[in-house]
Amino acid sequence: MATLQTAPKLGIAAPNFRLPATDGKLYSLKDVSGRNGVVVAFICNHCPYVKAVAERMVADAKTLMADGVGFVAINANDTVAYPEDSLPNMKLFAARYGFPFPYLFDESQEIARAYDAVCTPEFYGVSKEGVLVYHGRLDEGRKGEPPPGAKRELVEAMHLVAQTGTGPTQQFPSVGCSIKWRETA
Repeated sequence: MATLQTAPKLGIAAPNFRLPATDGKLYSLKDVSGRNGVVVAFICNHCPYVKAVAERMVADAKTLMADGVGFVAINANDTVAYPEDSLPNMKLFAARYGFPFPYLFDESQEIARAYDAVCTPEFYGVSKEGVLVYHGRLDEGRKGEPPPGAKRELVEAMHLVAQTGTGPTQQFPSVGCSIKWRETA
């Protein structure tokens, strides 16, 4: 069942993090930020919505990174209930799609909660000043290709952020699988 992201909280400082990546290093928000901002994407390995956009996400990340916008993906799913989303499987997923950006594991789920992330894939745009200015989708495609002539929404939003420090006035919510939260006692 598809989950729709919540209303964006924009204009606030982007939550910082220090999380392990598939390459064995730890990354913070500053580490992944480019001179023109950064995209923080919440994804996972098993979600059909993520699999459907993975190649476009990589292509758009390369475009943005070439333009000075950093990119990072974070997996916050419960790996006990969803072992396909484990760190070893994240390494395989990142290699399969040729991720040119760090893929981080939010085992505690604290960072996903700090961002109010609810689904995968879900994209946040952060200005070079560290302010959340975009919260939306990659493009119109969900489980398939976007229609011909569709805008590259995330790319266009982040180009605007790089030029003006602000996101677009119209932002469309992400649709995807819910983040798989751990059971709390």
